[in-house]
Amino acid sequence: MAKTNKGRFFEDYRVGEVIDHAVPRTVSGGERALYHMLYPARHALYSSDQFAQGCGLGAAPLDDMIAFHIIFGKTVPDISLNAVANLGYAEGRWHAPVWPGDTLRSQSEVIGVKENSNGKSGVVWVRTTGLNQREQTVLDYVRWVMVRKGDLDAAAPKTVIPDLAPALSASNLVVPQGLDFSDYDFGLAGEAHRWDDYEIGERIDHVDGVTVEEAEHMMATRLWQNTAKVHFNTSARPDGSRLIYGGHVISMARALSFNGLANAQMVVGLNGGAHANPCLSGDTIRAWSEVLDKAETDAPGVGAIRLRLVATKGGAPFALKGDDGKYLPEVLLDLDYWALMPV
Repeated sequence: MAKTNKGRFFEDYRVGEVIDHAVPRTVSGGERALYHMLYPARHALYSSDQFAQGCGLGAAPLDDMIAFHIIFGKTVPDISLNAVANLGYAEGRWHAPVWPGDTLRSQSEVIGVKENSNGKSGVVWVRTTGLNQREQTVLDYVRWVMVRKGDLDAAAPKTVIPDLAPALSASNLVVPQGLDFSDYDFGLAGEAHRWDDYEIGERIDHVDGVTVEEAEHMMATRLWQNTAKVHFNTSARPDGSRLIYGGHVISMARALSFNGLANAQMVVGLNGGAHANPCLSGDTIRAWSEVLDKAETDAPGVGAIRLRLVATKGGAPFALKGDDGKYLPEVLLDLDYWALMPV
């Protein structure tokens, strides 16, 4: 019997299968320091215990995207080790903050499969749940990924395409217990713009750009224990390049959005997302946002804002799709999410 893991191929998945992913991980302040080193992350709630305590929390939790990356990374050996590309996300919710000392693990259920017309690959949909040491759900989301076939002659599993909600309603968002923006310190947060200052349909050019380097990308994928071959092995892609992990682009764009959205403090919902085009070393990531919706919450001083976050590698801000309805070649990411902001 082989002792090594070659990863699953498309024909190996069955709808309804539940996969418990290996190697739980206890997190610490080290993850925060490395995250803030890799990305220009400056949201005050995640940077300062004192600021977080002024917002009703016991201390600063770890950045929401740290939880996402760790929980995602656990799934890679079982879901996307032989991936061609990660395609998109839906129905994501952050249920509870992650604190230093928490231990996270991941579990996924296969909810859909569809072979591609070329017969060489297929799309697999999974719903992944991240759990802490108390078996509390901290995050769950759906993602779909294109996976190679290992045996081109293998029969494809029966096609099942899941019915996914186009967006989370504001009533389904989870506001962390105790969160209170009544005495929010806008000076320490870095901007004066509050929930009331943003209009649905408003677009914001985040101005700044960051060039992605090979070394930082490799460090990030190791940090999140993401073992997908296309990120490490230059022989895994026909052009000999290493594909930048899509989550690296998400975090970079989220960090860049601080300039104009510094008070969009907590990410609590992921409505949808698409990695529109590949990102490679040397690309300069820029970002712009569009306000899609706003909603009140029951928490004191806390409003919810729905944002489209677009990451690009050039081109004019606010350009997204061509006349044919397809993403422009310079668009890297189109992400739709809910955040919490002081009213």
